Amino acid sequence: MNTVRLGNHKWTPGKVLCVGRNYLEHIQELNNAVPEAMVVFHKPNSSVTNQLVSFHQEPLHYEAEISFLIKDGLFHAVGLGLDLTKRSLQSQLKKQGLPWERAKSFDGSAVFSRFVSLKGLDINTLSFELFINCVRVQYGTVAQMIYSPETILDELKTYTTLCDGDIVMTGTPKGVGMIQDGDIFLARLKSDEKTLIETEWVASPPEAQYRLL
Repeated sequence: MNTVRLGNHKWTPGKVLCVGRNYLEHIQELNNAVPEAMVVFHKPNSSVTNQLVSFHQEPLHYEAEISFLIKDGLFHAVGLGLDLTKRSLQSQLKKQGLPWERAKSFDGSAVFSRFVSLKGLDINTLSFELFINCVRVQYGTVAQMIYSPETILDELKTYTTLCDGDIVMTGTPKGVGMIQDGDIFLARLKSDEKTLIETEWVASPPEAQYRLL
């Protein structure tokens, strides 16, 4: 089973719960409709990784997101995640009115940083920024979300049990795009002006990952 790290401990997510269309400007950049209700989809444990690839049957797009680790049914820790997307396939599925899972839930499609405890932190002060090759491409704050983290948590609990180690991804702001081989991703999670996490990923083709094993 794939794991994420919080301090010196590894946690095993049983599932990753993802909120779509949670930032208005991202909805607009993809020409989507503003949803009448929260959009949620799931990723399995096999999607969880800390390695970034640029290709999985087709070129991939990145979507950076504030992500929360669950313990005792509550948000326990926070980190950064990349929701990797097969945009071409997703567009085809959307046109047919079909589910997105094949475009969103493939192996290695949920890339995570380490997590840090929420103890002493105000969730409402959280923000993040993503740089690719030293150019800032995404910036998002909790205040910009259509559905707040607290609202997301309450909604998820209406239909599923949140188990220790599950991860909630809260949606992506504008600035998504295609991943190129060799791209250097630098992401920072902040509380007000304090940096909580700084993490780097270098995009590589899938075969490079296998060579590392």
